[in-house]
Parts: sequence; C-alpha cells; structure tokens
Amino acid sequence: MYSSPGSGEVFVLNDGGEVDLDLGNYERFLDINLYKDNNITTGKIYQHVINKERHGDYLGKTVQVVPHITDAVQEWVMNQAKVPVDDDRKEPQICVIELGGTIGDIEGMPFVEAFRQFQFKAKRENFCNIHVSLVPQPNATGEQKTKPTQNSVRALRGLGLSPDLIVCRSAKPIEMAVKEKISMFCHVEPEQVIFIHDVSSTYRVPILLEEQGIIKYFKQRLNLPIDDQPSDLLMKWKKMADRYERLLKVCSIALVGKYTKLSDCYASVFKALEHSALAINHKLDLMYIDSTELERSTEAENSVKYHQAWHKLCKADGILVPGGFGIRGTEGKLQAISWARTKKKPFLGICLGMQLAVVEFARNCLNWKDANSTEFDPDTKKPVVIDMPEHNPGDMGGTMRLGKRRTVFKTQNSVLRKLYGDEMFVEERHRHRYEVNPELTHCFEEKGLKFVGHDTEGNRMEIIELENHPYFVGVQFHPEFSSRPMKPSPPYLGLLLAATGTLNAYLQRGCKLSPSDSYSDLSDDSSPEKEFPNSETS
Repeated sequence: MYSSPGSGEVFVLNDGGEVDLDLGNYERFLDINLYKDNNITTGKIYQHVINKERHGDYLGKTVQVVPHITDAVQEWVMNQAKVPVDDDRKEPQICVIELGGTIGDIEGMPFVEAFRQFQFKAKRENFCNIHVSLVPQPNATGEQKTKPTQNSVRALRGLGLSPDLIVCRSAKPIEMAVKEKISMFCHVEPEQVIFIHDVSSTYRVPILLEEQGIIKYFKQRLNLPIDDQPSDLLMKWKKMADRYERLLKVCSIALVGKYTKLSDCYASVFKALEHSALAINHKLDLMYIDSTELERSTEAENSVKYHQAWHKLCKADGILVPGGFGIRGTEGKLQAISWARTKKKPFLGICLGMQLAVVEFARNCLNWKDANSTEFDPDTKKPVVIDMPEHNPGDMGGTMRLGKRRTVFKTQNSVLRKLYGDEMFVEERHRHRYEVNPELTHCFEEKGLKFVGHDTEGNRMEIIELENHPYFVGVQFHPEFSSRPMKPSPPYLGLLLAATGTLNAYLQRGCKLSPSDSYSDLSDDSSPEKEFPNSETS
C-alpha cells in the first residue's frame, strides 16, 4: 500500500485503478494482483471520512484528524490486509505497508500518527517497522555518512515509532564500522541494520537480503511458519540474477516517445522489454528517442539532434512506440512507424502507438493524406481513430476505458495468438479514450493490415498485424502492466524474438508462454543457442 503519489508512470491495475508505479514494482516482484484500494492517498481518506460524516456516522461530533482520519487509515489497512492477492484466493499472511515520503513531511503526519496507534492495536508480535534510509558517500572524502540516518530515526522515534529494522541504501557496500555506528546511535542490534548497495540488477536484491539473515529475523520477530532455508523461488531468483550477469548477446530496441527525459514514465515498458530479453538470453539495449527529434522541424532547428535521433532509429533491431496523449511528437512517431513498416523492422505499437500505425497506413498505403485521429484533428475528413462513445470531452477525469478487458482473436492465423499460447481470447489492462474507427476497418484489411483481435462485442479493434512483415503488431491494451520477470509479456516477447531473428523458430516449436515453458530451467548451462537457435529456418 502506498500513501503518497509520486512522479512518473501511471500504473493501471486489473480493476481499473490508476496508481503509483511502486505498486507495479510490488506486482512484478511478488507476482500478485493488487487493487485500487491497495493505494491509500490522503484524498481517498479525507473523502471517506467526509462521506461518513455526511451519512451521520459520527452523530454530529466534530470531525478531526485525530481520531477520525487516523482511525480511517487503520480501518482501511485492516480491511485490505484480508483481501486475497494471488491465485489461491487465501487470506494473506503478511500485509506490506509502504508509507511514502520523508519523515517530517507535513502531508505524511496523519499516516505516521495512524501507525503509531496501530502498533498497539496489532500488538508487537504482529507489527514490524522497517525504516529505509540513505547513506550518502561524498566523492570529495569517500566517507560514508550516517548522520542522515541518525536524524531520520531520531525524528521517527520522536513521533512514537521505533524501527525494528534499518535498511540502508548506498552506492557501495557499507563498511562494518558504519554498521556498528548506526546500531549504536539508532538503538538497534547490529543484525537489525541491513545494507542494500547498488547491484548489477534488481534481481540480485532478494539474494542480498537473504544473505543478511532477513528471513530468519522475520520468522522469529513475527513468528512466521516458514523455513530458515531459502525457498525454491528464491533459488530461481538467484539463477536468474546469475544469468542476467552472464548475458553476452545484445538486442537493441528504439523506444520512440515524448517523455524520454524522465525514464520512469516508461518504467513498465522497460521492465517488460527486460523480462523478454532475459527470457531469450539477450541483454537489452534500450535507446530512448524523443519523437520530436525525428520531425522535419527539428532538422531545420537543430540538425545534429535530428541526425543523431535517426541514426539511433536506423541501427535499432526493433522499434517500439508506447502509449501517450496529445499531439506533440506524433509526426515523429509516424515517421518511425513508416520506417519500421517499409524497412521490415520489427515493430510494436502500444495504445497510441497502434492508433498511429493505423493513421500511418491510411496516409501512405490507402492514400488518405488527411487521415488522422479526432484527438489531434476533430474536423478531419478521414477519422480513422475516433473518440469512444462514452468519452466526455468536457471532463478529462474518469472518462477512459480502464482495467482488464477481454480481447477475442478473430482468426487462427495470428502471430500474437500463437505467442499467447493459441488461446481464443486474452485479458489485458487498458487505458485509453480513443479507438480505431470500426466503420473503416474493411479498407485496411483489403490492403493487408488485419484487425485480428476485437473486444467481446466485436466493435472495438484491439490488435493489428501487417501481412508480409517479420513482426508489425499493434495492441490497444497495455500488456506491459501484466509482464513478470518469469512470465514475459507475449507482445513484448514477440518483438524481442523478431528483433533477434528467432521468432519463426520459436513459433515452429509450438511456443507456450507459461512459467513451466519459459523458466523451467534456469540452470547455469542454459544458453541462447540451446533455447533459441539463431536461425529463422531451424
């Protein structure tokens, strides 16, 4: 659970909740499905309390931060802690609560007070407080500084919460003397100070935690019915981390978007590409390209940027155009899509990327030069992408098609259907308010752009595939939100396979994207040649 919003990507959950990207990290690492009520914000809590006051639940009493707001936070946590989050539908044994922000921030104070009270309601044996702190190391001296940690722990204890574990983030491994100093000044045992330094990949972090005895500590502190030895899943993480560090072959993907200056805006896209690259034993080289720099206007203003952007696009093994809103940068995305289509470069378009692929095809293959989306030109004579019927242009909030929806395959002859395991339908998460105009689809299909996936009513176009192309796929949904380290997303996996020249060989083997097929063997002797022969005809 997360109490304060951050910057970067908007992550979409199965139930349509739009939440902070941190919940995406929890879903990916734990392989669970969270819900919008797992995201607690100040606005939600205050709205909840106001509604109860209007309903008369407080019997006319003055509504205050303490006890009404703090009680609402505790009530929300206790209710949500009982909701199943995985396939066994059992009540979870542990509820992880992330109190975002910095200790002392005014917006976090009601939450801190709520958990100060909650520790007594839950009892000590059921409540473990973990404090995460930065240990900076200035380049000038090279000395690891403990004062920020000391001060933050002092502030936390002054608010009534004493940490059971102190997790120290640092660039380099922390020295034992630093650990002992934090232990002494922060009132915890040395084994209660955990170090997490920068590692080669995030897959190495669970191993680092286990090596410092965190499993044993949790077992004793919370009286958990778990083994002292690492689980089979943790061993898989270790093998996956080892394999990640041994990768030699590289696959380069050009991500053409307009939010490239803040990579967190495409956090889930990056993770989905990384999961797929690891599955085929390749290191991912993701090149961010600002789509505006591919446009002719940039060539006139800054020819160096223009040619550098095109150089990166041309040398990429595959091209991906992600989702987004607004007209800025769309012409550059259209140029990238045209390049991928004409030069037979593997291409994947997500949401807006799929819509622009339809616009590009209409302009250059159907000769509809004024084809456009009504998002960018409401008066276009060829509206190939239109507003959804339920979209209210006067109200930006709550008008999108959100959450998990079903897509039905309309043909057996679909690359994406095979990648999904030859299923009749798939369920993926959506976030859009524009869609392909269904009245014009027959014109595209006559020229080879096939709409191979529709919604259950058959009115909404969900998947496009181009004939006679190695891999030219567009999807209206956002498959990156469902990608997992050991369960790569099929559309992204297909892009990486096509970019490395192994897609046909993979399909000929009757691919089945499941944990048993993709990650049944994470042993040391697995190799790219063994799993995916680098030949289209093998």
